[in-house]
Amino acid sequence: MMYTSNPNLERLLDAALLHVPFDGWSETTLQAAARDADIDPAMVQALCPRGAVALALAFHARGDAAMVARLKSDVLPERFSDKIAAGVRFRIEAVSDKEAVRRGTTLFALPMHAADGAKAIWGTADKIWDTLGDTSEDVNWYTKRATLSGVYSATILFWLGDDSADNQATWAFLERRISDVMQIEKVKAQVRDSKLLSSVLAGPNWLLGRIKAPQRMANPDLPGHWRSDGQ
Repeated sequence: MMYTSNPNLERLLDAALLHVPFDGWSETTLQAAARDADIDPAMVQALCPRGAVALALAFHARGDAAMVARLKSDVLPERFSDKIAAGVRFRIEAVSDKEAVRRGTTLFALPMHAADGAKAIWGTADKIWDTLGDTSEDVNWYTKRATLSGVYSATILFWLGDDSADNQATWAFLERRISDVMQIEKVKAQVRDSKLLSSVLAGPNWLLGRIKAPQRMANPDLPGHWRSDGQ
């Protein structure tokens, strides 16, 4: 979900955060927030056409927007892996209310909303890679985002249970996860450099080479497409 700052939506979200710890991201919260923010039902419907789920997604998108702004304005580390870690950390630090996130994970764990939750997490990973200048056009576009989605999800779950000072245990956990990913990348590089393994994997690599990153300008929701020969 692309977040577009809107004064009414900002007021609705701020009002909702007072009720989420008690009622979760629910219709009860949405209605209470609308009353507190003095926003009429027609406007609420326009802002959140899917009700409380749309409100929860807007809250997630607002956090993504804050993360992107910080990635663009802060001085980032030199190593790219540290930049990725900074993106995850900035995303977590964009939210001060753990209970709002905890209630969100509960909502998106429900079968009817699991796809929305997965899309939101993927979107966060995508924004980190895009903001840091990823130019992948092949299957790596997908593997990078899938891997980072896993790192981000695991770190969020750890953070929700972290009671260490200044979340130091969470940042150490994140560093270990990034280190694990870098080890995988080293193995992949070794496989590519091995003549024997490259020969064995020639068929699968050719198949994966047919996959392209999505053409977002044509269709923002397209997850990618199959490339015909010569294209």
